[in-house]
Amino acid sequence: MSLFAIADTHLSLGSNKPMDVFEGWQNYTDKLKKNWNNLISEDDVTVIAGDISWAMNFDELYKDFEFINSLNGKKIILKGNHDYWWNTLSKMNKFIEENNFNTISILHNNAYDFDGFSVCGSRGWFFDSDEAQDEKVLNREVMRIKASIDAAKNDEKIVFLHYPPITTNENCKEILNLLSESGIKKCYYGHLHGAAARFSIDDNINGIDFKLISADRLNFVPYLVNKF
Repeated sequence: MSLFAIADTHLSLGSNKPMDVFEGWQNYTDKLKKNWNNLISEDDVTVIAGDISWAMNFDELYKDFEFINSLNGKKIILKGNHDYWWNTLSKMNKFIEENNFNTISILHNNAYDFDGFSVCGSRGWFFDSDEAQDEKVLNREVMRIKASIDAAKNDEKIVFLHYPPITTNENCKEILNLLSESGIKKCYYGHLHGAAARFSIDDNINGIDFKLISADRLNFVPYLVNKF
């Protein structure tokens, strides 16, 4: 099997939030489907690292999950800042089960173990902030990332975040410290689009390989993390 990754699919098949008003996003769902199914087999796994859908609730989410479920392989999804439909794990799993979206799994305070590696991650959070609420959310996200890493059974733990833990001009030291202390070697993230992608880091920093995997940055071609 192979492990792929992408973020920021921003689907809106059941809501009125088309992304093709932005440069480079024309016919993006068609591009994504074609590239995905040409590249990925039924035995492969793809992580979608947040900002999956513009839906506000499960009713609007249905068509987007139907689209994702129809794509080749298994999918592991995590929360992004625009996933307003996100709910409790029990409610999301019930929605998935009731609609037979059997290729989709939720990454939330857990990990997924495969032969020789584990998939870990969470949304992450902003960089340094003086806001007490931001500090509270950051601490909670650090705990969620740690819970995910601790739940993994393999030595190789690959971390996926929505927010970048580091850019060319900022870094989130709490998350970076956790990744380093946990022996993480690979971290993939999304969130940065268009001109903002110039602040991304696709490099090895202090022993960790970082890679931006937002859909438009990848030209809607899922990124091959590794073949196992």
